[in-house]
Amino acid sequence: MKTKKIVFIGKCLDGFIAGKNGELDWLDMIPNPEQNDMGYQALMDEIDAIVMGKTTFETVIGFDIQWPYKKHVFVLSHSLKEIPKDLKNKVTLLKGDENEVLKTIHSKGFYNLYIDGGKVIQKFLAKDLIDELRISTLPILLGNGVPLFDVLPKTLEFTHIKTEFFLNEIVQSCYKRKR
Repeated sequence: MKTKKIVFIGKCLDGFIAGKNGELDWLDMIPNPEQNDMGYQALMDEIDAIVMGKTTFETVIGFDIQWPYKKHVFVLSHSLKEIPKDLKNKVTLLKGDENEVLKTIHSKGFYNLYIDGGKVIQKFLAKDLIDELRISTLPILLGNGVPLFDVLPKTLEFTHIKTEFFLNEIVQSCYKRKR
């Protein structure tokens, strides 16, 4: 069965995906009166499930909004012990090596995955498990924060698929892993 692991994320010009204290408010700095989702719904239509880390999960549940995902979410964490009761049928907690985690997820019938969260993305890239990068760059320098990329054990080559321009300020570039 063919699988796909896609990163869809926003970053600032200096490569951070969150401020030094986890701030995300800068992601909404550009007015978006028509609520352009910049390809998010197309991504949701393309995937079977979402894989995220504990920090991203805790950030989402901390927004004090209704659970935003219609797709099943797998949370990767070694320290989180349980999922809130109201999310039991929507979220599965997993731990282990990225390859083991993927085997478990695939065995449950989920093959096309949205990979989200700084550390999770970095670990999947380090194991060369990402097939596509869809990165939206906002015109701001945070100066410090949570980096999108980390040191890799080897060079990973990607092919540029397309670049789109949103809200006259956001540049979204899509890349596919060369295999």
